Amino acid sequence: MERERVRPEILVPSADLARAGLASDGETGGDDETAEQVTQPTKLIRIASMVRSMLDEVRRAPLDDAGRRRLREIHEKSLSELESVLSPDLQAELAEVVLPLEQDTPTESELRLAQAQLVGWLEGLFHGIQATLFTQQAVAQSQLEEMRRRRALELAQPGGPNPPSGYL
Repeated sequence: MERERVRPEILVPSADLARAGLASDGETGGDDETAEQVTQPTKLIRIASMVRSMLDEVRRAPLDDAGRRRLREIHEKSLSELESVLSPDLQAELAEVVLPLEQDTPTESELRLAQAQLVGWLEGLFHGIQATLFTQQAVAQSQLEEMRRRRALELAQPGGPNPPSGYL
């Protein structure tokens, strides 16, 4: 029997905050179909770790022409792989902020800037995901407290539901 592969989706802040009524810019409501999302979070994390390692490597040692060309190829492949796990909205955002490497053999400083820019965008995405998770947790906690408060009010009213007696 084949098991169905589950692909978790992580929603990124703007849509979740709007649905929760917590959007900072006054937006209310949100369209689930246009929610920004990451379809393969583990792949995203692996790519981000690789990009971070590449940035560290570019900072540590001088690179020859062949090394710079190879890093350019890896950078472009990383962008392509990232786009495969991002929603169209996040793909568009990434395309807007990441500047392409124009030359066949970019300079070390161009590589450092391109990698740092990509790492910065990924870190911002991760911070957004963390903020969303925190907000979702706060909303869930608030809803739970509201349910408990309503239950306590129902029990306190005369003629309300009978409190549990402890007997079966």
